[in-house]
Amino acid sequence: MRIGIGCDPNAAELKRLLVAYAEELGHEVEDFGSEDPLYPRTAIAVAEAVAAGAVDRGVVLCGTGIGVSIAANKVRGAYCALVTDAYQAERAQLSNNANMIALGAQITGPESAKRLLREYLAVHYVPSGRSTPKLDALCAYEGLDRA
Repeated sequence: MRIGIGCDPNAAELKRLLVAYAEELGHEVEDFGSEDPLYPRTAIAVAEAVAAGAVDRGVVLCGTGIGVSIAANKVRGAYCALVTDAYQAERAQLSNNANMIALGAQITGPESAKRLLREYLAVHYVPSGRSTPKLDALCAYEGLDRA
């Protein structure tokens, strides 16, 4: 899978660790940087790449994960879930078909962040479960046909 990842300077160290870990897991990573202190620009760049299909999934990071998740969700076709535990990371994909996750570098330690990434990337949404009507309603509101 091709993963896009970006962050603000607060999360640069964690991003470097997650880039290396994603590559260890066999994924190709596109690094969107960590230099811009205005996290919306980086989060939106990753989200645009995800929404356009240039990458399969995205990971965005800032101090809390809140700001980058809000920014990413402004992009039509990007669905970013802020995750703080393994169950959320798994369900972001299985129940919600989230094509992005957000993490907070000041909240989530390195080993936990690796586990969250692993859980998120290990599963794939199956569009026939009980969540399908819920996601269809969201996409209808947005005017998108979501696969």
